[in-house]
Amino acid sequence: MSRFVFLGVALALLVGGGSPVAAAPKARPVVVDVDAYGADPTGRRDSTPAVVAALRHAKNVGRGRPVRIEFSKGTYQIYPERAETRELYVSNTVGADQRYRDKRIGLLVEDMHDVTIDGGGAKLVYHGLQTAFASIRSTDVSFTNFSFDYAAPQVIDATVATTGVTDGHAYRVLKIPDGSPYKVNGTHITWLGEKSPATGQPYWSGVDGLQYTQIHDPEAQRTWRGDNPLFNDVAAVSDLGGRRIRIDYTTAARPADAGLVYQMRLIERTEPGAFIWESKNVTMRSMNAYYLQSFGVVGQFSENISIDKVNFAPAPRSGRSTSSFADFVQMSGVKGKVSITRSVFDGPHDDPINIHGTYLEVVGKPGPSTLTLAYKHPQTAGFPQFAPGDKVEFATKRMMTPLASAQARVTAVDGPSGMDHDKPLTTMTVTFDRPVPAEVEIGGTVVENITATPSVVISGNVFRNVPTRGILVTTRKPVLITGNRFDAMSMASIYVSADAYQWYESGPVADLTIRGNTFTRPSGPVIFVEPTNQVIDPATPVHHNISVEHNSFDIGDVTIVNAKSVGGFAFTGNTVRRLDGPAHPPYASPLFVFHGSSGLRIAHNRYDKGLNTSVVTD
Repeated sequence: MSRFVFLGVALALLVGGGSPVAAAPKARPVVVDVDAYGADPTGRRDSTPAVVAALRHAKNVGRGRPVRIEFSKGTYQIYPERAETRELYVSNTVGADQRYRDKRIGLLVEDMHDVTIDGGGAKLVYHGLQTAFASIRSTDVSFTNFSFDYAAPQVIDATVATTGVTDGHAYRVLKIPDGSPYKVNGTHITWLGEKSPATGQPYWSGVDGLQYTQIHDPEAQRTWRGDNPLFNDVAAVSDLGGRRIRIDYTTAARPADAGLVYQMRLIERTEPGAFIWESKNVTMRSMNAYYLQSFGVVGQFSENISIDKVNFAPAPRSGRSTSSFADFVQMSGVKGKVSITRSVFDGPHDDPINIHGTYLEVVGKPGPSTLTLAYKHPQTAGFPQFAPGDKVEFATKRMMTPLASAQARVTAVDGPSGMDHDKPLTTMTVTFDRPVPAEVEIGGTVVENITATPSVVISGNVFRNVPTRGILVTTRKPVLITGNRFDAMSMASIYVSADAYQWYESGPVADLTIRGNTFTRPSGPVIFVEPTNQVIDPATPVHHNISVEHNSFDIGDVTIVNAKSVGGFAFTGNTVRRLDGPAHPPYASPLFVFHGSSGLRIAHNRYDKGLNTSVVTD
């Protein structure tokens, strides 16, 4: 130890009374009040220009100091015409489609550091098609203490108020919530979205059942995907006023769907509901996300994302049962830690939580250490997938397992930037620090960025009124799913894939614990492990080390676990109860089904009588 270091340590101990000197206190934040820039908390005027000005000022004054952007406890109208606009490409949306490359963003935190947007209990009402908020190339960002909704959601929630038969013709009366303008035209309904105050034209429009439907039963508290009968065999459509529409049919049988809600929408995910890109340490906390327009919250190539006490659910008394156009939370290529805690997920149109990477397929070998890689799903393209220094893994498409010389580091990338279209948006050329393994095949090998994989904690959440899976997760880092309640999932409550054939969502699970959760009224299989490998070999499984322990299952006649290609699966200390009670006839479905798996342990569980506790393996 040098003389100077020794003296420095001694001085620190002396001044600190035996401990090193504490770090200097954090600077007090600069406070930027959006109302001072003309934002209107009464909700009568468009607050967009004021919010944009306040955020730009915060960016300037916050260089080197923490900054807080504050709202009053009121209602703020946010229109897209004067919102910040950026060309952006986002995972699982519209891919490289140039019609949608420009995204409008209501609250934009960009190239900022140590910034908090504190809503102060405000409600933000968004109009048109725009991203509610975004963090781009920023660090230590917090969005907290506000609610947000959209004036005219891109989903129509049509409740069948009454049904009947008049003069031999069946009819339905639909009740339409506020915020869903429409026009009756002969035997059709045109949904008009909402008119732009700038152009007088609707931000979006569609006819009748639009392109996709799911059905919600508010009494049973279930939601599922299904066909839409509302616009079959239509004889006449009448506007009864009071947001009630009567549809008469050429058929005579009285419809049996009174009380159900038909949730209808278009299918293009034009932009994210919220966006976290190339950012670090981003938190959403104490928020009401009453609706997410076009898609959900997307975290993309960022590090350390936390979602805590966020209520993803329709606004009370809104008459709506939908709160997201698709997923709620999609984490794509995130590293560090993803933490999702103490939140409610109610009323999406796709999976509440999906955490994954992206497999790119090898389409060319331009050099001994270089590959040309391609995005293969049309919804994902245009943004960087690798950076110099990242570690990658090469895997076969057919077996979904690593090659013998599986890993390398990236030294150079030539591809899309994620914010312009100057280069091809679906391909990139990547150079590595060593020769490409000889086993790499064009069309037969996929590459995953294993640096951009997170550890995950999903804890203390509620999932309900979900038409799909509850949680999708594929990451090789430790995953803990604990203390959650899953009610009436229409598909698997927890789904583990790794897909190199359809969605190309990577990668293998190596340490997954599912502990202390409650699964009520589930569809089967409750826990579903299904990688897309075409060749199954128990000696070389895709996934490893999955533990399901101390959970409670209240089930009908369904399979609890259906797992493919897993090495090491434990189901221990769980309680499995029948929904109809143990006195009824035995259930037919086996509780456990395994394909191409090994290292299975099922022990110390409690079962109601009449359950089929057999283990099916092949």
